[in-house]
Amino acid sequence: MPEVRITIGGRQFEVACQEGEETYLHAAAKMLDDEARVLSDQAGRIPEARMLLMAGLLLADKTASVEDRIAEVRAELAEREAELAALRNVKVEPERIEVPVVPQGVKDTLAELAARAEALAAEVDEKSAD
Repeated sequence: MPEVRITIGGRQFEVACQEGEETYLHAAAKMLDDEARVLSDQAGRIPEARMLLMAGLLLADKTASVEDRIAEVRAELAEREAELAALRNVKVEPERIEVPVVPQGVKDTLAELAARAEALAAEVDEKSAD
C-alpha cells in the first residue's frame, strides 16, 4: 500500500491508500484543505482535531446540498421522461388527403372531344374567312 503525504490546514499527514488511488486521495485532501484554510483564516490557529472535524462538517454540508439538488434534478428528469412517454403513446392519425384520379378512359374521351372541338373551330374559321 502506498503512503501518501497530504497537507490539510498547514499540517502534514501520512496516509496509506490502495494502489492507483493516490490521485483521488490528493483530490479529496485538497477539498478538505480548502475548507480547513477557510476555518484557519476565520478563527486563527485551532486544534487539529477540531479543524478536521469542522472542515469535514463543512464538506458534508456541501455534499448534502449537492445530493439534494441531484434528487431535485432526478425528479424533474423523471417527470420529463413520463411526459415524453405519454407523448409517444398518443396515436396521431395522419391527415388523409385524397387525390382524384381520372380514369384513363375518361381522359381519352376528353382528348377526343377536344380534338373534335378544335376541328369544328378550325372549320368555322375557314368558313368565316371565305
